[in-house]
Amino acid sequence: MVDFKKKLEEDEKWLDQAETGITEGILLQGKKRKRFTVYTIGFIIIGLIFASRVIMSSQNASDWFGDGLFNRLVHFSTDKNLAGEDDDRINILLLGMGGEGHDGAYLTDTIMLASLKPSTEQVSLISFPRDLVTPVSGWQKINTVNAYAEQKEPGSGGQATADAIGELLQIPIHYYVRIDFNGFIKIIDELGGVEVNVENQLDDYSYPIMGQEDNPNYYSRFEHLHVEPGTQTMDGSLALKYARSRHGAGIEGSDFARARRQQLVIEAAKNKLLSAKTLLNPVMIARLSEGFSRNVSTNIGAWEAIRLWDLVKNIDKSKIINQILSDAPDNLLVSGRGENGAYILTPRSGNFSAIRNLTQNIFLLNPPVNENGADKINDHASVTILNGTWITGLAGKTSATLEGAQFDILEVGNASIRDYEKSLVYDLTGGQKEESLKILQRVTTASIAPDHPAWLDAYQAASNTPDFLLIVGTDSNR
Repeated sequence: MVDFKKKLEEDEKWLDQAETGITEGILLQGKKRKRFTVYTIGFIIIGLIFASRVIMSSQNASDWFGDGLFNRLVHFSTDKNLAGEDDDRINILLLGMGGEGHDGAYLTDTIMLASLKPSTEQVSLISFPRDLVTPVSGWQKINTVNAYAEQKEPGSGGQATADAIGELLQIPIHYYVRIDFNGFIKIIDELGGVEVNVENQLDDYSYPIMGQEDNPNYYSRFEHLHVEPGTQTMDGSLALKYARSRHGAGIEGSDFARARRQQLVIEAAKNKLLSAKTLLNPVMIARLSEGFSRNVSTNIGAWEAIRLWDLVKNIDKSKIINQILSDAPDNLLVSGRGENGAYILTPRSGNFSAIRNLTQNIFLLNPPVNENGADKINDHASVTILNGTWITGLAGKTSATLEGAQFDILEVGNASIRDYEKSLVYDLTGGQKEESLKILQRVTTASIAPDHPAWLDAYQAASNTPDFLLIVGTDSNR
């Protein structure tokens, strides 16, 4: 077994040599100094790979740090496995809260489940809205769990929320990471701001002003947040507002647009944080480390952070699965009002079975493509794909998989009935493309439909009749 402590001490000597001319007063001393090095790297990994959305540019993640300090630290990971690694799924709950000085300081504004499947190098992210009411939160909003736990026992909120969501989804939540908004702002400001590529103009006329939540003049509680499209330099405060805005006009008013803005901010922060100007500035790194230690709470230890990086360093964008629970027409939630008139979200189906199914089977939505090409068709075959579930984007994910197998996708849409548990394929060729049908079944695990319903005649009469009609069920891509 690798002696992690010994190797870390060896690297400490190497650091001392590399840091010639830097006084001991600049860096943390003794054990604190070790923690600064490891935990800073660890939180960079967690915060920038898993925060909000997984951010992977065309640049390979393993190239971020070159062959210097970071790669040396990666090699220090022990032969231990992370919790969940033996079961081929590591679940990490990501939480964002206001923190001191914010209204509802311990209410979690951001709740996201990040999962890693080591065997296929896949990552999934499922965002849970703060207004979702659940039995594990006493039928109150899920964002209250952290606050109630903190009220009873300071420092317990992260674990309490992880336990509650694990119980709700019926899966183990192995780790959690919680950061407050003050920490986010300080980190961005310490970096000297970030350059964000704003895709669409943002106008939010009701962005809440911190500290004005109870202003008797209702309209004085809000400000007009305006951000022009194009490359914008943002300080921490503006970057946070841009990422958090919920009431943007037009296309920027959706949860999906908000998630995209978060992605842009995190990518900008990643670029700035991992630049040579930052990494070669020990004073800045020390200050960033202090910010992490004050504003980030987690149960991920030093060796676990390094082991986590070792598992995710080669993951590319095609293996990232993103899901956002919302009240969109084709999603799993519906909006309503609670007993006190507050806005709430509840499961569309009336229970949490569909949400649990989505969470437990998330990696079935985007199976890795067979790299040897064995599942690619040799003849031209076309497919129309209909989503027979309430799982958002399932037909699109299936489409990407079938395109990789060389199928021609004619249409992707929703089925008229959305309660399919089993995927079905209708052969409209009359058995003329048996090999393609076999590959289609193997890639999607769909069964051949046993009947010929009347509505199918409309597809056969169309001018662009597909060879196969695939209705995707919740078992898709097993």
